[in-house]
Amino acid sequence: MNWNNKSVLVTGGASFIGSHLVDSLVEHGARVRVVDNLSSGKLENLKPHLDAGSIVFRHADLLQPGVAGESVKGMEIVFHLAADHGGRGYVDLHQAACATNLTLDGMLFHAARQAGVEKVVYASSGCVYPNHLQTDTSQILYLTEDMVGPPYDADNMYGWAKLMAEMTLQAYYKDSGMKSASCRYFTVYGDRGHENHAVIAMIARAFIRQDPFVVWGNGEQIRNWTHVSDIVSGTIRAAEVIDDGTAVNLGTMERTRVIDAVREVLRYTGQQARIEFHPEMPTGPLNRVADNALAANLLGWEPKVKFMDGLRTTTDWYFSSKDRDQVRSILSSVLTERTLHPAAPPLAAPSAH
Repeated sequence: MNWNNKSVLVTGGASFIGSHLVDSLVEHGARVRVVDNLSSGKLENLKPHLDAGSIVFRHADLLQPGVAGESVKGMEIVFHLAADHGGRGYVDLHQAACATNLTLDGMLFHAARQAGVEKVVYASSGCVYPNHLQTDTSQILYLTEDMVGPPYDADNMYGWAKLMAEMTLQAYYKDSGMKSASCRYFTVYGDRGHENHAVIAMIARAFIRQDPFVVWGNGEQIRNWTHVSDIVSGTIRAAEVIDDGTAVNLGTMERTRVIDAVREVLRYTGQQARIEFHPEMPTGPLNRVADNALAANLLGWEPKVKFMDGLRTTTDWYFSSKDRDQVRSILSSVLTERTLHPAAPPLAAPSAH
């Protein structure tokens, strides 16, 4: 696909992953429109593009009447990342909020179909996988795309909404030919990340020199944290290759225990702290790691950033860009919430291209 002058919408484009996707699309030469309600995204994530006039930004809520239709008008490709979402603490404790994604996704997909959008690329999640498969940390488990099926057992309302969206896009393709692809993201981390996700939470605890150093769960949970740069490259590649709504895993196959990540953060930041486990806190599945063979075969994609390397560069970013007193004052609340900052005032949207 030639991205030069391609009209592209990124919903949730001021967010952590969304803003990195915008960076790459602009670099590819696309004409990018962003719509974001700034409930967790930040305008500073888009500042270079806003200053340069290289994107169109609209501060709006896609759940409000008419916004989805206006947002997709004239767009060839829609990358749909907007969602009510967060880390483990958020998705466990805010079920009703995450359920609004069922409405959000349905409205956006309907509007895209009505507007004749060429393709929708959807940010799905490893949360679509059955919980009952992910309970045994002694099992060397890699989740393959075909494991999503009866009996469905998605992870909380957030996971169910993602699963329903995938199925909806596949139905649109069968019924009307609207092209789509779903990218199942696995535990994304990197600069611009949020403290309610595990890796940034670990780094934040080290940044404020927390002692005892709190770890949710028993530390034996296994994850495959995937760097945002790899997620973005896979998402763009899926847009180029997949038409029929196929869902594909985007995740590294490195199996990393939470406690090993914690120990590396402490070692890298030169801290000696007593580790205190809190098994009563939200922990999620105990054994969640993607199999990325389908992405390799379909997309020619594989992750390039090793976790320990990415963890160190993310730590460097956090330590160089944050204020210790501020983080200390907000950390306990943002571990389970989305918003780090007061909502930005509405902006007048530049004329759409």
